[in-house]
Amino acid sequence: MAKRKTTNTDVPAAELAAVTPLPTPESEQAAQRSNETSSGSAPGHYSRFTDLDIYLFREGKHTRLYEKFGSHVVTHNGVSGTYFAVWAPSARYVSVIGDFNGWDRGSTTMNVRWDSSGIWEIFVPGVATGTTYKYFIVHENGRELEKGDPYAHFWEIPPQTATKVWDTYYEWNDQDWMATRHEKNALNAPISIYEVHLSSWKRDPGNPTRELSYGEIGDSLVDYVKEMGFTHVEFMPVMHYPYPPSWGYQVTGYFAPSSRFGAPQDFMQLVERLHQAGIGVILDWVPAHFPGDANGLYEFDGSHLYEHPDPRMGYHPDWKSYIFNYGRPEVRSFLISNALFWFDRCHADGLRVDAVASMLYLDYSRNAGEWVPNVFGGRENLDAISLFKEINEAIYREFPGTQTIAEESTAFPGVSRPVYTGGLGFGMKWMMGWMNDTLRYFEREPINRKYHQSELTFSTVYAFTENFVLPLSHDEVVYGKHALVSKMPGDEWQRFANLRLLFAYMFTHSGTKLLFQGGEFGQTAEWNFDQSLDWHLLDHPPHQGMAACVKALNQLYRTEPAMYERNFSADGFEWIDTSDHENSVLVYARKGEKPEETLIVVLNMTPVPRPEYRIGVPAAGSYGEIFNSDDQSYYGSGLLNPAPIQTEATPLHGKEQSISLTLPPLGATVLKWIE
Repeated sequence: MAKRKTTNTDVPAAELAAVTPLPTPESEQAAQRSNETSSGSAPGHYSRFTDLDIYLFREGKHTRLYEKFGSHVVTHNGVSGTYFAVWAPSARYVSVIGDFNGWDRGSTTMNVRWDSSGIWEIFVPGVATGTTYKYFIVHENGRELEKGDPYAHFWEIPPQTATKVWDTYYEWNDQDWMATRHEKNALNAPISIYEVHLSSWKRDPGNPTRELSYGEIGDSLVDYVKEMGFTHVEFMPVMHYPYPPSWGYQVTGYFAPSSRFGAPQDFMQLVERLHQAGIGVILDWVPAHFPGDANGLYEFDGSHLYEHPDPRMGYHPDWKSYIFNYGRPEVRSFLISNALFWFDRCHADGLRVDAVASMLYLDYSRNAGEWVPNVFGGRENLDAISLFKEINEAIYREFPGTQTIAEESTAFPGVSRPVYTGGLGFGMKWMMGWMNDTLRYFEREPINRKYHQSELTFSTVYAFTENFVLPLSHDEVVYGKHALVSKMPGDEWQRFANLRLLFAYMFTHSGTKLLFQGGEFGQTAEWNFDQSLDWHLLDHPPHQGMAACVKALNQLYRTEPAMYERNFSADGFEWIDTSDHENSVLVYARKGEKPEETLIVVLNMTPVPRPEYRIGVPAAGSYGEIFNSDDQSYYGSGLLNPAPIQTEATPLHGKEQSISLTLPPLGATVLKWIE
């Protein structure tokens, strides 16, 4: 099969690690000659910016700034070298320093454009791929700074802080996936997401302190995710981050995959391998804040360039980090371009946007007097709201078949509704209320659950107001919250039975699914970002059973249309009985497009088996049990309903027909009409 280059204006590199000059295609040379006529540059100086680029940048409408800013190996007037461009409007002097000039601050002075855009640029002959560099910036008041390139694609491995001349050329071979991914990412498709932290998913067994490379991770991860039946992987932030305890949420290199695991092309190959296995890739994206590292975005040119200058709007008290100035057009262009970069150059299938609520509200985590109302006196951040709408519109317009997902914990209206209807334009939103209510319920002793049944039934009151993802994420297994299985009450058998029951409830509830690494096999220790998951646990029957159960639930979810066709519609869910508080039993139906595909779900939330338990069903005939969380292969007790169950004309629960079945202890059973 013919390979296809990524959408890219950078040039191909025969050897990515080479430091020799790279050829430039004739088409790019023509574009460069055209760009040289830009009125903002000095005569004869090479520039990638056209007048239109400058206009869009200053209007906050540019969506491809990574093609313009940063470092680009080019040929100019027959000479190979690198073009550098950086935005530093408050600087009185900017130069490129690096290993090519001995880090001399005065030898490679950049030229500021004449159009008052604040852009500095220069073409440096002989500088090639792999060159390490920074920008030396002198502020108007004389303050001196050394900064990494905000648009660089490759940063040095921490604690080193410089950037490298690099491109994003890659010969992609995932055409089959890209041509059909709109079907896999559709809202009426089964989406089961496995959340992964690259540093801690698995480490070198011979040296547990050594992180695996992108390639080594792919050697295990791709087959594992496919075997377990997840449809998508969501990577916690892969953008370059210097501080491991931040888990990736303190980003300094927004246009660069983390170098701690390899080169950008190594990350692209990991994405490609997942696509070739039929697995979608969602990336965690962090536009809410950035750290105050001296080499990063903070006070980039000596002024508050990227962050809001008012600390009441520009400093985040929770994370001790800085908040983008969402009202500044050039910053909006930076963020819009960054969101699109990961779809364009890295073939992402979705972005999960972190900490959306912190962006939507001006008073987020602030006391009275610590925040500034908007122009109407309200608490909503109007600039952030409009930015979300623009970003989502741009993504769905330019990369159809993808998804954006909001981590948003409030009742802000229309988060996952289209912009043209007044929404923010996200495709989906995390259902944080479901997560909180569900975990609180399952942490209770079963004898007390009869008093709290509404904690599970309440979710359907609002379940269809948004396109919800049901998240059991990394946030629920850190900071003393314990691993999922360790949250469960009872002895070992009951803890694992409770967790299998929780997963069965999750997978049969309306909404798409997300499960953090380790939960699928019952990791017992709280997540530690600095060490591997405890894969040795899979040598033991309880954990083997847990993994087998999650695998079966993924199979059930993907193969039964009633589980996903109407995930976001009230037509796809029906409570049959919520009244049996005393026995802590819940009964509901999941419905697809065809009535005969309807599934009946029965949850027994206590460790007491319940033989001859009668429930109402929607149609006469016989029902077969297609899933039972108490199966012995899942480390259950084996209390099943092996034979088809015939309906009887005994009205119950508002139905003309009913059946009698055995409910397993702390178990879920799923039934399907046979004939």
